[in-house]
Amino acid sequence: MKTLAIIGAQWGDEGKGKVTDFFAGRCDVVVRFQGGNNAGHTIVVDGRKIVTHLVPSGIMTPHALSIIGHGVVLDPRSFVQEHADLTAAGVSISPANLKISLHCNIITSYHRLLDGAREAQGAVKLGTTGRGIGPAYEDRASRRSLKLADLLDEKRLQAQLAQVLDEKQTLFEQRYHVDYPALKDEAAALLELGKFLRPYAADTFGLLQQMQSEQRKILFEGAQGILLDVDYGTYPFVTSSSTGLAGIYSGAGLQGAPDAVLGLCKAYTTRVGSGPFPTELLDETGNTLRELGGEYGATTGRARRCGWLDLPLLRYAVRAGNLTSLALTKLDVLAGLPALQACVAYEYDGQRLDAAYPGLDLARVRPVYEVLPPLKDAAGLGADRLPPSVANYVAFIERHLQIPVGLLSFGPERSQLRQLREYF
Repeated sequence: MKTLAIIGAQWGDEGKGKVTDFFAGRCDVVVRFQGGNNAGHTIVVDGRKIVTHLVPSGIMTPHALSIIGHGVVLDPRSFVQEHADLTAAGVSISPANLKISLHCNIITSYHRLLDGAREAQGAVKLGTTGRGIGPAYEDRASRRSLKLADLLDEKRLQAQLAQVLDEKQTLFEQRYHVDYPALKDEAAALLELGKFLRPYAADTFGLLQQMQSEQRKILFEGAQGILLDVDYGTYPFVTSSSTGLAGIYSGAGLQGAPDAVLGLCKAYTTRVGSGPFPTELLDETGNTLRELGGEYGATTGRARRCGWLDLPLLRYAVRAGNLTSLALTKLDVLAGLPALQACVAYEYDGQRLDAAYPGLDLARVRPVYEVLPPLKDAAGLGADRLPPSVANYVAFIERHLQIPVGLLSFGPERSQLRQLREYF
């Protein structure tokens, strides 16, 4: 196997950082292809906790090259801070092990201001992180986006930044009534940030094409999840990028299809922010899941909403994401519950649905549950031991989804993984 894609199969926060870090030791390259610093990927090694937002989780592996592809929206201020945080934590990060696409779209102060103003004053709260992700992708779609290459050329920067500010100036002054930095001040700040970024800037598309022709082992690390995909997710409560395979092709560059697509899902379901959530538990069980699982956002610190495993949504994610196998995470959390349930179907307008589909009104579905035996021995799960209750839970999921489970996670540490299938 030469190429593996790691994709979130739920609403994000499934443990992609940990699994990417696990496989990075066997890879030559780890690539982020979409999203921005709204992602929060947590890695724990020997009790040391590292959180990355823009930098690929493979940065913890010294021999692996990390790449930020052109589909990422890059906040240069956030990158500088993350660079400092990683360095302070003892992580080696330099142009030798990290490359950033010259064609990356840049998040400016104007994008962050607009994102925050919309969320604060909008009638519908989408639950954004307020980090300018959506407005930056809007500018990309309307062909007025700043690119990393623009930060390396003063004249280009001035011209492109004027386009970015053009319409937003009217919005800031007349619609949202917020102050904003003068163009010359923003340009000066971005030029200075460009000096820091220059050593990392590269033609990452060409580099990846070369790596693939040399049969290097490449891992594509997704952010967020299929249910937050701008096309396949629970619109409008979605992110602004393609979180699945489409994002790899448009945001990094891939020859042919990946050898495997590993979809990550928790042994239960979580969601942060607004939007429909059929299996949400608004009781003590939901609170218990949140506390046992430490379900608080790595990026925002917001409490995550928790609920039972939702198989109709996972069936949909398997199809929409072209998943070839699953990684099941946070099995240890279920060991703390006296009883389990899983949603196996929906009732919707008098019909029984086995899978969700684009545009389905999830706020109107009624989950159909199956009661399952508790995972009382899941706490004893180890790299060489698969307790009967865990084996039964895995078999239950495989039977319903018709897809193999290839990896199990039962704790935050890199060592707390059990591989059931070979990837690299």
